[in-house]
Amino acid sequence: MSLDLVVVGNLLVDDVVFPDGRTRIAQPGGACLYLALGAVLWGLRVGVVSVAGDEYPRGALDSLRARGVDLAGVRSLGREGLRTWLLYEGARRRVVHRLEGPTHADVSPQPADVPKVFQMARAFHLAPMPLEIQAQLVSALSAWSGGQLSLDPYALLTPSTLASVAPVLAGVDVLFLSEDELELGEGDRREVLPSLRCGRLKHVAFKRGAMGGVFLDESGLRDWAPRAGNVVDPTGAGDAFAAGVWAGWLRGETSERALARGVVTASFAIEAWGADGLLAATPQRAEARLREWFA
Repeated sequence: MSLDLVVVGNLLVDDVVFPDGRTRIAQPGGACLYLALGAVLWGLRVGVVSVAGDEYPRGALDSLRARGVDLAGVRSLGREGLRTWLLYEGARRRVVHRLEGPTHADVSPQPADVPKVFQMARAFHLAPMPLEIQAQLVSALSAWSGGQLSLDPYALLTPSTLASVAPVLAGVDVLFLSEDELELGEGDRREVLPSLRCGRLKHVAFKRGAMGGVFLDESGLRDWAPRAGNVVDPTGAGDAFAAGVWAGWLRGETSERALARGVVTASFAIEAWGADGLLAATPQRAEARLREWFA
């Protein structure tokens, strides 16, 4: 049976620093971890394509396997991987790669890393990676598969970068975009979103953290509101949100209902440190929260 969702991206070790001085050092992270955990929470069959450094916590990979995530696409780097500082500055976050480690491209998967059995998945999500890597993957996946493609950009969308990013955007169906990745326009940047649509790209989810977000589809712009019981660590919330949205779409639900699943998934991600909230969540709790918040 083919996979529902294949997540293509990084498995990184994170050192997290908050404005109030709190730190969490050597956390298993990377978008692939949060996306996979969020997707299996809703019963999706998930595969991961990534490159793991020798120091990446084995326990995190074991947790994915235990939940049925197919890790056949995870290649060993054969040395220590990329380690990042996640520096939170108010509503924005900076990612700083540690010195003397491999490059971001070194730890990013190539088209050759995608197992043949993964190529027939119903949907693919490309996590933030260097633009040239994302371009190669979009081209290859479009040629191999009829599955839907979504993208979370790594390059900032600015007036000077848009021309180089646009060909990649045109090759995907959905763009998941965070506030700290969009530097186009002035004032209310939601008005910029329709101008990003090109080629295959018809849907844009503009994630705004504690302010919820804005979703663009053929019917126009609509807002979604955030929901959270307890906020401890926002790391991975955007990735978990994308996983929940895909879970809804792959069930054949409306975008409104899919966005609700995204909000619920993100709520588990932010209520504990790192991936602990998603690891502690269960499908039963997720469905109960969905019913309670979005009857």
